[in-house]
Amino acid sequence: MAFFRQYIAPLLVVLVFIVSLVAVSARIFLPNDMAAPAPIEEVNPTSDKAQSPAADSVADLPPALSALLKGLPDELGLSEQL
Repeated sequence: MAFFRQYIAPLLVVLVFIVSLVAVSARIFLPNDMAAPAPIEEVNPTSDKAQSPAADSVADLPPALSALLKGLPDELGLSEQL
Protein backbone atom coordinates (compact mmCIF):
# COMPACT_ATOMS: atom_id res chain seq x y z
CA MET A 1 0.00 0.00 0.00
CA ALA A 2 2.89 2.33 0.71
CA PHE A 3 4.27 1.71 -2.80
CA PHE A 4 0.96 2.84 -4.30
CA ARG A 5 0.80 5.91 -2.07
CA GLN A 6 4.40 6.96 -2.73
CA TYR A 7 4.80 6.16 -6.43
CA ILE A 8 1.60 5.31 -8.30
CA ALA A 9 -0.81 7.94 -6.88
CA PRO A 10 1.57 10.90 -7.47
CA LEU A 11 2.28 9.59 -10.97
CA LEU A 12 -1.46 9.48 -11.73
CA VAL A 13 -1.90 13.02 -10.43
CA VAL A 14 0.96 14.30 -12.58
CA LEU A 15 -0.37 12.47 -15.66
CA VAL A 16 -3.86 13.95 -15.19
CA PHE A 17 -2.30 17.41 -14.81
CA ILE A 18 -0.24 17.00 -17.98
CA VAL A 19 -3.21 15.76 -20.02
CA SER A 20 -5.37 18.67 -18.85
CA LEU A 21 -2.58 21.15 -19.53
CA VAL A 22 -2.20 19.83 -23.09
CA ALA A 23 -5.96 19.98 -23.66
CA VAL A 24 -6.18 23.58 -22.47
CA SER A 25 -3.04 24.65 -24.31
CA ALA A 26 -4.32 23.20 -27.59
CA ARG A 27 -6.58 26.26 -27.92
CA ILE A 28 -3.52 28.27 -28.98
CA PHE A 29 -3.32 26.31 -32.23
CA LEU A 30 -7.04 26.51 -33.10
CA PRO A 31 -8.31 28.96 -35.72
CA ASN A 32 -9.41 32.31 -34.31
CA ASP A 33 -13.12 31.62 -34.60
CA MET A 34 -12.82 28.33 -32.72
CA ALA A 35 -10.55 29.62 -29.96
CA ALA A 36 -13.17 32.05 -28.64
CA PRO A 37 -15.62 30.94 -25.98
CA ALA A 38 -19.03 29.75 -27.15
CA PRO A 39 -21.67 32.48 -27.47
CA ILE A 40 -24.29 32.63 -24.73
CA GLU A 41 -27.20 34.03 -26.75
CA GLU A 42 -28.76 32.26 -29.70
CA VAL A 43 -27.46 33.10 -33.16
CA ASN A 44 -30.92 32.84 -34.75
CA PRO A 45 -33.45 33.46 -31.99
CA THR A 46 -36.87 32.02 -32.64
CA SER A 47 -39.94 34.14 -32.18
CA ASP A 48 -42.77 33.16 -29.82
CA LYS A 49 -45.23 33.14 -32.73
CA ALA A 50 -43.22 30.46 -34.53
CA GLN A 51 -43.77 27.95 -31.72
CA SER A 52 -46.43 25.35 -32.18
CA PRO A 53 -49.45 25.31 -29.85
CA ALA A 54 -48.21 22.05 -28.38
CA ALA A 55 -45.09 23.85 -27.13
CA ASP A 56 -47.24 25.93 -24.76
CA SER A 57 -48.36 22.92 -22.78
CA VAL A 58 -45.35 21.19 -21.34
CA ALA A 59 -46.62 17.61 -21.17
CA ASP A 60 -49.84 18.82 -19.48
CA LEU A 61 -48.12 19.60 -16.20
CA PRO A 62 -50.00 20.98 -13.21
CA PRO A 63 -49.94 24.80 -12.95
CA ALA A 64 -47.42 24.78 -10.10
CA LEU A 65 -44.84 22.84 -12.13
CA SER A 66 -45.66 24.70 -15.32
CA ALA A 67 -44.86 28.00 -13.58
CA LEU A 68 -41.49 26.62 -12.50
CA LEU A 69 -40.61 25.58 -16.05
CA LYS A 70 -41.97 28.54 -18.02
CA GLY A 71 -41.81 31.29 -15.41
CA LEU A 72 -44.59 33.47 -14.13
CA PRO A 73 -46.75 35.42 -16.58
CA ASP A 74 -45.95 39.11 -16.90
CA GLU A 75 -49.16 40.25 -15.21
CA LEU A 76 -48.30 38.34 -12.04
CA GLY A 77 -45.69 40.13 -10.02
CA LEU A 78 -43.78 38.85 -7.07
CA SER A 79 -45.49 41.40 -4.82
CA GLU A 80 -48.83 39.68 -5.47
CA GLN A 81 -47.40 36.33 -4.50
CA LEU A 82 -46.33 37.50 -1.03
